[in-house]
Amino acid sequence: MKKDIAYLHGKKREGQPITVLTCYDYPTACLQDEAGIDIVFVGDSVGTNILGYKSETEVTMVDMLHHLRAVRRGVTDAYLLVDMPYAADRDVKQAVTNAKLFLSDGADGVKLEGGIEKVPIVTALTEQDIEVCAHIGHNPQIHGSKAATHGKTFAKAKRLIEAAAALADAGAKLIVLEKITEEVSQIITETVDIPTIGIGAGRYCDGQVLVINDVLGIGPLFKHARRYQDYDHLTFEAISQYIYDVENGEFPRDDNVVHIAPDKLARVQKWLKSER
Repeated sequence: MKKDIAYLHGKKREGQPITVLTCYDYPTACLQDEAGIDIVFVGDSVGTNILGYKSETEVTMVDMLHHLRAVRRGVTDAYLLVDMPYAADRDVKQAVTNAKLFLSDGADGVKLEGGIEKVPIVTALTEQDIEVCAHIGHNPQIHGSKAATHGKTFAKAKRLIEAAAALADAGAKLIVLEKITEEVSQIITETVDIPTIGIGAGRYCDGQVLVINDVLGIGPLFKHARRYQDYDHLTFEAISQYIYDVENGEFPRDDNVVHIAPDKLARVQKWLKSER
């Protein structure tokens, strides 16, 4: 069954947690979809996690469209969400144009970063029947990669709660809460009708999102994440074993090769002799 916004909103109403993972390639998309993830998310974190960029601000529309198309080929049932990269939603006209490019390449919805200042963008996208996921708290495109927790003071908590309400009223269908104190995230979750998706925002959001690299154990471990596999160690061991086997004649073996029939080989050898 193809998961849509109505399905995700139904999970919020029924108190069923929504599961979200970032995804950047076809084989990972196939695995996430088969496992039953609710939202496959092509994040601009592709820049720092896959492309070797120093910052998410280096990610372009070309990058995002390329990875979206790869992921789309592996998704059948999950809701497919894609990030608007840095400056892709600088004004209403640009945001609508770029969002439509994503939808034409298979995205179900687009995510954009920012608070109340993004209300006009969310409104314009909604008017074009484009499903929007808002994103408040820590915004890598705005605040940089070094994350600080938001919502620790009355003024900042109030600003976050008001921003969430304004973005929901503008038509946002989902909202990511990143690096926000657990108590403020709970208040937002209980006061907006749309599902909240937390990352480093505590236990009371309607869903959780993590970067797939963090789940698999690629790179450093962050406080907000949990490793479910040790990809770095296992991959290093596999590469090292491969190098050893090639250098010591252990690979390839007979079961890795294909032979020509003896009578055909004899004909080849006879022909070679005649050519000399």
